[in-house]
Amino acid sequence: MGSQDVESARSLHAPIVGSPPPRRTLTLRSLSLALSVVAFLLAAALLLSKSGSVPNPNQGLDAILAPLPQSGAGLGEEDYPFTTKMLQWQHTGFHFQPPRYFMSDPSGPVYYKGWHHFFYQHNAKAAFWGNIAWGHAASRDLLNWVHLPLAVEPDHWYDIEGDWTGSVAVLPDGRVIMLFTGGTGANELAQVVNLAVAADPSDPLLMEWIKYDANPVLHPPRGIGLKDFRDPNPVWYNSSESTWYVVVGSKNDSLSHTGIALVYTTKDFLSYTLLPGVLHAVDIVGMWECVDLYPVATAGPLVGRALENSVPAGENVKHVLKAGLNDEWHDYYAIGTYDREANKWTPDDEIIDVGIGLRYDWGKFYASRTFYDPVKQRRVLWGYVGETDSREVDIRKGWASVEGLARTVLFDEKTGTNLLTWPVEEVESLRMTSKNFSNVIISPGTTVQLDIGDANQLDIVAEFEIKKEELEAVIEADVTYNCSTSGGAATRGLLGPFGLLVLANEDLTEQTATYFYVGRGTDGSLQTHLCQDELRSSKAYNIVKRVVGHTVPVLAGEMLSLRILVDHSIVESYAQGGRASTTSRVYPTEAIYEGARVFLFNNATAATVIGKSVKIWHMNSTHDTICHYPSLKAQ
Repeated sequence: MGSQDVESARSLHAPIVGSPPPRRTLTLRSLSLALSVVAFLLAAALLLSKSGSVPNPNQGLDAILAPLPQSGAGLGEEDYPFTTKMLQWQHTGFHFQPPRYFMSDPSGPVYYKGWHHFFYQHNAKAAFWGNIAWGHAASRDLLNWVHLPLAVEPDHWYDIEGDWTGSVAVLPDGRVIMLFTGGTGANELAQVVNLAVAADPSDPLLMEWIKYDANPVLHPPRGIGLKDFRDPNPVWYNSSESTWYVVVGSKNDSLSHTGIALVYTTKDFLSYTLLPGVLHAVDIVGMWECVDLYPVATAGPLVGRALENSVPAGENVKHVLKAGLNDEWHDYYAIGTYDREANKWTPDDEIIDVGIGLRYDWGKFYASRTFYDPVKQRRVLWGYVGETDSREVDIRKGWASVEGLARTVLFDEKTGTNLLTWPVEEVESLRMTSKNFSNVIISPGTTVQLDIGDANQLDIVAEFEIKKEELEAVIEADVTYNCSTSGGAATRGLLGPFGLLVLANEDLTEQTATYFYVGRGTDGSLQTHLCQDELRSSKAYNIVKRVVGHTVPVLAGEMLSLRILVDHSIVESYAQGGRASTTSRVYPTEAIYEGARVFLFNNATAATVIGKSVKIWHMNSTHDTICHYPSLKAQ
């Protein structure tokens, strides 16, 4: 976990506001205790006549600034006493999870004969890391899954320590091959690349795999540490030469702690040639793993569409290079130019190079993989979302980690500097009943409760606007704000924070805040942050709670837009159509089942925020099938 993710010591405890029992309508909550009973009733009558909302008195601003109690106060060093009811609630309703036990890195996503295949690192024996095999599932719609037998599991000297991340490719001759990282059981652990082949290419479910009898097919080359060579990914096929290009993540053995990507070529996946030099390298960032390389259209007739990996670089085609940083467990990407002949990728902007610039997601999201979906002509991104609770709690609940929702990936032609990641359109098929709220006034220091009923599985789409005259009146520069080092949603600025509180309990002592914070630069320009505050997400103490997020581009004339998907213990948030996103794992103790609520809030000091449109759908659950029988092949 990266140091920049750890919240500083000035984290705050008290809720942004307190609250009396909710009403059936929007409930506006004032922060001032100075209101007299008469003034309060008059204000209530006025608001009721305008909007049907009932304001309620609550705690003053001093409550916001109360410090957090010490973790585990009164409970020693024991785990928080989660109840069975709490742990059962944490299981997601529409995110991918194996039937039980531990999962992590997505591996080898591929579309084959009408099925989306998803492989992943899986301990099929316990709810923690170890005994890593390849779990396997298939889906027609990226939502509902058939869980299939393990694809490969550790059973040879070359993978006895585990079958780790890799990729799957469909070859022109119809064979389906798997490259996976193996941990050897020799005197010293080494990472090698191994090959397996689908036993029956006519089987659309690819239920049986055969390991190559002369594995491994690749060893760490000279100058690379034995434990620094992993996650093979066939990223491009040159049909004119019948040659595949395979990227492997690594680092050099110098003091510069340089992350690197190596490229091999192969015609048969049995013998390989290491190309001279490295595809790309960045100093200081450490080991690169789960490397990905793919083209995006930046202009012209192909813009707005995903591209197959075989599309070469050109006038309107750039290449995205992505790597997972093993030192901090985050995925970084950059956009640049790929020169295949020179085996070089060059970033458009070195300031935002791989490992020091952009990320798919600024929260809990790692080891991602993309694949090209030929049916809908889109690039689909998978990334796993690990736990932030304790191993002991995971053992009690019997599972650990979930997969983030599948996302589409496109170049952002409006900004020209970043990607857009957005939940695949199939997610919208889970939407059920909805409620709409419009032109909701959120005064400085207030919250608005949204009466929606069940608030455990939601899709929220909201647009916000700051009153123009108040926005223009703020001329003070605010250039030091940072989501991770701020005090979260309780820190008050002139133009933020404001947004939504999800998985909140009745008195807001538990809440997960997703919000915007707007600051003005010294040149008068505005800079907008998307942040997610986990500090009050749970009363449990033995979990990691942070404030995560980053700046997000907002162009002239755009409203501030936010989409939040709530699914029990995971909250995924997207701003400005996917220019930035942040994902959190949260473990409420009270804001669960019928105790979960949703609020709008505005903790700015000098801005009235208008919720121009807030639409909330209740989300249906997906369904999974566990298959252990070859008879399903014919279906």
